[in-house]
Amino acid sequence: MTFKQPATASRGMVTSNHPLASLAGTEMLVKGGNAVDAAIATMFALTVVEPMMVTIFGAGFVNIRLADGTSTVIDNYVTVPGRATPDMFEPIPGRIDHKVRDELNEVGHRSVATGGTLLGWATAIEKYGRLTLGEVMAPAIRFARDGFRVSPYLQAITRMQEANIRRYPATAEVFLPSGKVPEAGSRIVRTDYARTLAAIAEHGPDYLYHGPIGQAIAADMAANGGLVTMDDIENYQIFERAPVRGTYRGYEVIGPPPPSSGPLHIIQMFNMLEGFDVRALGFGTVETVHLWAEVMKLAFADRHEYVADPASVAVPVAWLTSKAYAEERRADIDTKRCKQYRHGVAPASLVESTTHCCAMDDEGNIVATTNTLHMGFGSKVTVPGTGMLLNDCMELMDPNPGRTNSIAPGKRVLSSMSPCIVMKDGQPFMTLGTPGGLKIFGAVAQAISNVIDHQMPLQEAFEAARMWDRGPLLEIERGFPGFADLKAGLVARGHAVEAPLKVAGGMNGILRRPDGIFEGAACWRADGAAMGYSGGDALVEGSEPAMWRS
Repeated sequence: MTFKQPATASRGMVTSNHPLASLAGTEMLVKGGNAVDAAIATMFALTVVEPMMVTIFGAGFVNIRLADGTSTVIDNYVTVPGRATPDMFEPIPGRIDHKVRDELNEVGHRSVATGGTLLGWATAIEKYGRLTLGEVMAPAIRFARDGFRVSPYLQAITRMQEANIRRYPATAEVFLPSGKVPEAGSRIVRTDYARTLAAIAEHGPDYLYHGPIGQAIAADMAANGGLVTMDDIENYQIFERAPVRGTYRGYEVIGPPPPSSGPLHIIQMFNMLEGFDVRALGFGTVETVHLWAEVMKLAFADRHEYVADPASVAVPVAWLTSKAYAEERRADIDTKRCKQYRHGVAPASLVESTTHCCAMDDEGNIVATTNTLHMGFGSKVTVPGTGMLLNDCMELMDPNPGRTNSIAPGKRVLSSMSPCIVMKDGQPFMTLGTPGGLKIFGAVAQAISNVIDHQMPLQEAFEAARMWDRGPLLEIERGFPGFADLKAGLVARGHAVEAPLKVAGGMNGILRRPDGIFEGAACWRADGAAMGYSGGDALVEGSEPAMWRS
């Protein structure tokens, strides 16, 4: 039994981590828009109603497959400001994460990278959508102007970030009304942000990248020790990239390439898993969880060594995603004992706060897009007068100089985002994604395996318990069946086990059934909702089905 229920529809489906955002996307389908219009409208709405997760000055990828077979990825990920230096933060000794002294890469103006979200979304609408930017933004403007309900989830994250939010008056004014964390069920109105969105809807993305909003960001940075300048903003570029592709048991997986590491490593892990009968091992068994832990650690070892901004590092994508390399790495796995791994050796010729949405329409267009301002409420900074939160994506860069993903001016920040499209026999089968930082690609891979290997319905596949392991700690959600025995069995194999409530965030996605019906699902880990569009125009004289005329 699942916590939430799936939705089905015949004309189109939208899923996201907030029901109002899914409503915005569905509204675009009803207006005659396509899946691209629906997905981008959903994302704009999420910047309003899921403010702790995404902003128009943030980072992400839009994975698009059109009905004519065209596949493209819009990379609107953040870049390091031009004034940044490799040693700008002081790493905390002994940490394997990116923690630095005084949390300067997590909170405040120095944590902000140059955001590309707005430009990426506007480009998607201009090139691949059917509606205008103003039409697509209208629901978000309405939600910001009229207000939206505070969910227990938003309340909980606000409480977690309360102390840092209080440091920034323009943020506290909105998200700590009357000076305190808002009650669940109360209403938040974002008047300044509504005006900002309305101005962008009228004037386009240049209103930020070459106009008043960008100037406001740059001025706020200069006044508070931030590094982002107007030159950084004006020179920001999106890239359209060919997706990475791989196969798993006859299904094709399509996702963003570097600087996203996620789909690359999903394909890498699937290549290793193909050598094992995962279905026979069973879901949630000691054998299966142990196997996932080992392939995940192997992928992370290669990620640390080889994957970064492709403009600064020659990422060996073809080698990392090859079946031959997977066979080589598979031989390193001990199915009975936990191990730690080093990265593979490339041939000499080869040099937690995010959100997601999916959309499919009845023409065959598919969009999966993941976007972020990184941690809860990002930098916690709101640019005065704009209502716009800023990201803290500098935390994603390695604060230690001289490494693959170390800080360098203009460098594209490395991501684990995995907005994936899955095809079967050349036809759309499934699209999905999730927030969750470094844990994203492991969670997405497990969900795909749940559907393909364990033949779970989509809702069950998304809500099923997850695990995560980058070494030396294995996390397993408490929702695994026979949890106590599972934990004991893993400890017996040498794993150091922790048991959080959840691994990664609220997954959502869509499956297209053989009869053409869309099935949408969103899991219990966030406020997600699936919303579909069925029905259609009335029959009129001369438009009767052929079977009626016999």
